[in-house]
Amino acid sequence: MSSTSEGVRTATTDASPVPDRFFRDMVTSMRNGVIAVTREGHVAVLNAIACQVLNVPVRAQTLGSHYTEVLQSSPEIVRIFGTAFESDYLPNRAEMRLQSGPVIGYTLSLIRDEEGRTTGAALFFKDLTRVEQIEERERLRDRLAALGEMAAAIAHEVKNPLAGIEVMAGLLKRRLGQQTDAQAMLNDIINEAKMANAIVLEVLEFVRPIRLQMEQVPLARVLQDALYMADNQVEKGQTKVSLQIPEDLPSIEDDPHQLRQLFTNLLTNAYEALGGRGAVSVLVHPPADDRGAIDQPPGTRSIAVDVTDNGPGVPEDSRDRIFSPFFTTKPRGSGLGLAIVRKIVDAHDGRITLCVPPGGGTRFRVALPVTGLPDRTTLPASKDYGAPGGPRQRSGSPKE
Repeated sequence: MSSTSEGVRTATTDASPVPDRFFRDMVTSMRNGVIAVTREGHVAVLNAIACQVLNVPVRAQTLGSHYTEVLQSSPEIVRIFGTAFESDYLPNRAEMRLQSGPVIGYTLSLIRDEEGRTTGAALFFKDLTRVEQIEERERLRDRLAALGEMAAAIAHEVKNPLAGIEVMAGLLKRRLGQQTDAQAMLNDIINEAKMANAIVLEVLEFVRPIRLQMEQVPLARVLQDALYMADNQVEKGQTKVSLQIPEDLPSIEDDPHQLRQLFTNLLTNAYEALGGRGAVSVLVHPPADDRGAIDQPPGTRSIAVDVTDNGPGVPEDSRDRIFSPFFTTKPRGSGLGLAIVRKIVDAHDGRITLCVPPGGGTRFRVALPVTGLPDRTTLPASKDYGAPGGPRQRSGSPKE
């Protein structure tokens, strides 16, 4: 072994040091992101993980370019390097959420030569997005467990009085006969009691643990059934609905009843947001590696389903709470529809994300892990459901 300044040791074989290529390969192969810049600000090292996390194109001309040009998509990293040579404090094991979405844990170090002069700075970081997601998921489970116990107790206590109110109002309605004003008020009482009872039932459904009945599911049939069920629950009017599914879509091992409820809730939300106008699309993407999956091993393949509408979108101040129980932007909503959707997705070890495009509208993407053999039973690649003048929808519940 031969030593250099500050105790750093490098290996030697006979009289020849390890070639520089070895150290370049070492940095390239690291599972953490590495970026190094010279004192003048030119990028000297940028490994593949750094490019992937920071969304930097891998180009030969990247090395040697100024870091402000290479890292345009990550202004937070630019600011770190901008103060690296003037700051007395260098962050060590700090965390930061990037504007592009990922959460990173990072350490900044200065690079010095044998005489102690600063020649550059190096940033080492790790993508903590999955860790943050898992922690948030655990926090949500803890909150839901406490909330579930309380909600279940309240719902059971409220359910019986509501049923009594509805029954007694019905009896009183029959006794009052032709008294129009009284009949109208009693109708309102009965309708409000039914709505309150429906909310109680929804609360009980939400707090009840999900016990999945797993089987090989043709996703195409599940989505078609969800379309029929949504049509029976909400009047969609002139809303145009399209369903696009690729050929040879693999089956997924999931609970078909829960998946129908999941997509039915998303569709009814879209119909209500559009108010009988606009368009809703359901687009299924072919299986792909799901790098953002929670609790999934590397290489997990998922099928992504996008449910998109061109309505007014979700207000920015509501997006962080959209999946929270009892949060709603509807005048008479219970705030449990999307919370139940999130609960079903989590039970399937999947994930759901919300996207509000700049031009308006809302897109929910549901990613579900793929298992099983290919399923050849698919719907046509593109079909229009419920467009003005299109085919009539059947009534009643879909066949199981």
